[in-house]
Amino acid sequence: MTEKCEEIRTLFLEHVKTVTKTKPLKVMLGDGTVLDQESFDPTLVRQFYDRIIRNLSSWKSEGISNSTDQDLRRVFIKFETKEDNYALSCHMSLQYHALLFYKLDHRIIEIQKELSEIIDKIKGLEGQTAPESDKIIQEMLKKKGFENMDHQKLFEVLFEHNDLTQELLKSLSSQSEITHLITKRDDLFKELDNMLIEIYHTTPVLIDEIRMIGAEEGCLCNFNLEYSKNNSRDGNITPSRISNKTKESLQKKINDVIEVLKI
Repeated sequence: MTEKCEEIRTLFLEHVKTVTKTKPLKVMLGDGTVLDQESFDPTLVRQFYDRIIRNLSSWKSEGISNSTDQDLRRVFIKFETKEDNYALSCHMSLQYHALLFYKLDHRIIEIQKELSEIIDKIKGLEGQTAPESDKIIQEMLKKKGFENMDHQKLFEVLFEHNDLTQELLKSLSSQSEITHLITKRDDLFKELDNMLIEIYHTTPVLIDEIRMIGAEEGCLCNFNLEYSKNNSRDGNITPSRISNKTKESLQKKINDVIEVLKI
């Protein structure tokens, strides 16, 4: 069985090398610098996994799973088969990194320039309008009969009189460009976010679970045989205690995996 599992790992790695082949593309940094990068398509990995699952009728699987930890990604499948009181499972996984860049577009530079100008204007206006805004608030509160109040009392009044709060905001907004500039700034940030793209990178080599937990790039293909009874499992297997019939059935199911990977 060990030799068969090694054959599966070899076949699996060859498929991983194929589906993670990269293509060159140009990307841009926030300062307008153009870089040459390479990326593979994770969709091809999921298609490969899906084909394995669909063609292994004697194995059970819960489908394709994904995990994300900042820029580290993992896409994996687990499938299992049972024979007598033995459960044989297989775990196939690919770990890779997703890196953010801007797509190649001159608009990126234009947005960065606009943002710089708007942020400078907002800072300047905030310094100029602070005293003016305080004066407007005091005058309006005086007209409404709310003057000479401490901060706690003022908070209670504004909380209870939403119409007064809205009127104050409207009055302040009309006195400066800050609200308009902030809206424009936020819209530009959203436009910038929409121009981000991810590129994907991995190293098509077999690694173990320890290296995968350590955030290394690579792929994993492990088999695990357990004795299952009364809803509990034991991984300490004595091969001599497995009946020949069970061994033959398990070998056949492993051969099914090999045949699928040879397609």
